Amino acid sequence: MAAQDEINRTSSPAKAAEQVAGAQDLLKTLQEKLGQHPEIGQAIHKLELALAILEVQTGGML
Repeated sequence: MAAQDEINRTSSPAKAAEQVAGAQDLLKTLQEKLGQHPEIGQAIHKLELALAILEVQTGGML
């Protein structure tokens, strides 16, 4: 149940954007360490799209 409590506390669009941006940074760091890898590039692209969607849904209020 602790996971559900954490989700409830962090469910705002700004928090979601923060988490997505953090994951994006981690993947970019991983890509730098491992070199170019198609799946990592795709994951980064999907995170960038998710951030754009959140920005549109919140009117840029992230």
